[in-house]
Amino acid sequence: MTYNNTNGVSSRAPQINKNNIQENKNPDIKNTTIKKPFKKKSFFKKKNNFGKRKSLGTHETAFKLKPAKNKNPNIIDDKIRILTIGGFEEVGRNMFAVESKDSIYIFDVGFQFTSEDETPGIDYTLPNIQYLAENKHKIKAIIITHGHLDHIGGIPFLMTELGNPPIYTRELTALLIKKRMEEFPHIPKIKINLVEPGDQIKIGDFSFEFFNVTHSIPDCIGISMKTKFGNIVISGDLKLAHKDGVPIEREQTTWSKVGSEKNVLMISDSTNCENSGWSIQEPLIHENVENYIKNAPSRIIIATFASQFERMFAFIRSAENLGKKIILEGRSIKSNMEIAKIAGYYTPKKDTVINVADIDKYGSDKIVIICSGGQGEEFAALPRMSRGDHKYVKLNNRDTVILSSSVIPGNELAVRNLKDQLLRHDVKLITYKTSDVHSTGHGNAEELGWILRKSKPTFFVPGYGYHSMLKEHKRIAVEIGNVEENNVIVPDNGTVIEISSPTDVKVLPFKVPSSPILVDGYSVSDIKKTVIADRKLLSKEGFVNIIVLINIGKRKLQKSPDILSRGFIYLRESQNLLSETRKLVTQLAEQEIENAGGGKIDIDKLKEKIYEKLELLFLQKTNKKPILIPVVLVV
Repeated sequence: MTYNNTNGVSSRAPQINKNNIQENKNPDIKNTTIKKPFKKKSFFKKKNNFGKRKSLGTHETAFKLKPAKNKNPNIIDDKIRILTIGGFEEVGRNMFAVESKDSIYIFDVGFQFTSEDETPGIDYTLPNIQYLAENKHKIKAIIITHGHLDHIGGIPFLMTELGNPPIYTRELTALLIKKRMEEFPHIPKIKINLVEPGDQIKIGDFSFEFFNVTHSIPDCIGISMKTKFGNIVISGDLKLAHKDGVPIEREQTTWSKVGSEKNVLMISDSTNCENSGWSIQEPLIHENVENYIKNAPSRIIIATFASQFERMFAFIRSAENLGKKIILEGRSIKSNMEIAKIAGYYTPKKDTVINVADIDKYGSDKIVIICSGGQGEEFAALPRMSRGDHKYVKLNNRDTVILSSSVIPGNELAVRNLKDQLLRHDVKLITYKTSDVHSTGHGNAEELGWILRKSKPTFFVPGYGYHSMLKEHKRIAVEIGNVEENNVIVPDNGTVIEISSPTDVKVLPFKVPSSPILVDGYSVSDIKKTVIADRKLLSKEGFVNIIVLINIGKRKLQKSPDILSRGFIYLRESQNLLSETRKLVTQLAEQEIENAGGGKIDIDKLKEKIYEKLELLFLQKTNKKPILIPVVLVV
C-alpha cells in the first residue's frame, strides 16, 4: 500500500520505535528484528472505550470436534503437502497449511460471516482445524497476510486448539489481532512476532521471505516459502497499484524480484478475477469524494468499511483542507482510527474530529460524518440514522449520503432496504453504481495475469474464492499468465496437494476434514447438518407440539389433547383445523388404548401414528410441513 508523504502519512510502514525492540536471540530467526511481545495490559486507554459491548469472551466457548475416522498417510522423505482447509469454495474463512514430515505452517486463520437463510442462528463459520489440532505438535508458526477478519477472525476461537503457536505478521495486523483478543479475556496470551517486507527469517526447517502487496488495508504481505523444490509463493489478498494499466515502479520491482527466483507453486487471490481489465485506483476515489465534500450544500455522510484506513485518512485530510469538522460514528470506525494513531499512520489535526453530541455547534455545511453501516447492519450508525433512531443525527433533504463500499454478497436486501429508508428523507444518495466512490481491494483479470507473468510459477493454485472464481482464474493463468494448463490445480476445501519434485505436483486421493466449524453462541463445533436443517424448517414452517395425557388406571384420556403451535398458523383464526386435529389425535389415542386391552400401551407406536397422520393432515389443509413434536404422558 502506498501513501502520499503529506500530512503525517508516511510513504512506507511506520518506523519501529527503538525503545520497543529486543535483540533477536532465537536461533531459528535470522536477518530480522522482532518487536517485544505485546504487554498484557489493555490495548486501549480506558477513556477510548467506545460504547459498552458485552465481551464475547465473558463465557468460555465450548469447543467440540469429532476425531477423524481415517488417518491420512504420513509424509515420507522431503515431500511437501499443501492443505487447502478454507477459502477455496467461498469468499472468507481463509486458511491453508503447508506440511512437511516434521513441520506444519499455517497461513491465515479467518472466519466467514453467515446469512440467516443459510445458517440460522450461527454467528460465524470457521475453518475446520481437526487435522491441524490432531497434529498440533508439528505446528511451527501461523503467518497472517493482513488484518481483515476473513484472515484473522478465527484466531480467538482456534488458537488454543492449535497449541497457541507463534504468529508472524506486520504491525497493523498485529494491533488488529490484539484488539480482537481483548474481547476474549479467557484465551491464553498469544505471541506475535513482527516482520517487514524484505525480511527473510527461518522458522523450524524452512526460510520465509516477505514482500509488500497492495490491498485495501495497510501492512499487507506476500510470502515466499523456500523449499528444496523451489519457492511456494503466497499472495494473500491483493491488487496492483497502477496508472492506466501500467503497474507503478514499486510493483514492478517487487514482482520482478519474486519472479527472479525459482517458484515451484503459487497460491493467489481469485476474488475479482471475473472482472475484466484493471481495477479502479484508490486516488480516484479520494478525488471524487473530495469534490463532493467541497461542493455539498450541507452535511456529507460517508459510510465505508472500517478497514479502509487509507480512504478514511483521505476523507479526513479533505475535510481539514476545506475547514470542515469530522464526526466518527460506529464502534469499528472509532477503534480503527485509534489503532491508526497508535501505529503512527495518521493523526488528524487538533480539533478536526469532534464528538457527535457537538454537531449542532457548527454549521451543517461544516460537518462530514464518517460512519459504519453501509451494508445495512441493523444497529450500525447509518441504518439508525435512516430509521430516525440516531440520538444526534436527523437526516433531511439537504444532506448528501455516500455509500463508499460495494455490496457484500448476501447483503443485497439489507442494502436495498437501507437505500429505501435513506431516500424517504429525500437525501442525495451516491453509490458506487452511480459514481466512482469505491474501489476494490482485489485485482481484476489483467492484474492477475500480469502478476503470474512476473512471478513465473511452474504450478498454480487459485484460491480465496468460490469454485467459479477459481475456474476463471485458471483460464486467466493459462491464457494470459503463461502457465501450462496441466499445471493449474483447482482445489476444493480439504484438497491435499503434494510436491514431490520441481516438476511433480499432484492432488492426492484423500482429503483433510473441511466442513465448516460453526460458532453457535458459546458453542464452537462441527454442528450436525440436521440441526441447521431443523432451524431452517422452523423458520419456514414452524412447529406443533401435541400433548396427550392418558390415565392408565381408568384406561382413557385424562383430558382433551393440548396443542401448542409457533410459527405455523394463527390458532385463533384456525379453530376448525384445531378441532379437527384434536379429534384425530383423540381417535388415535383411544384406538391405541383399546388395542392394548389390559396390557401395556405402546407409547412409541402411538407417537409415530400421531406424527404420520398429522403430517398428512397439515400438508393437505395448509400445504405446510411443520416440525411435529408429539408427547404422550401416562399418569
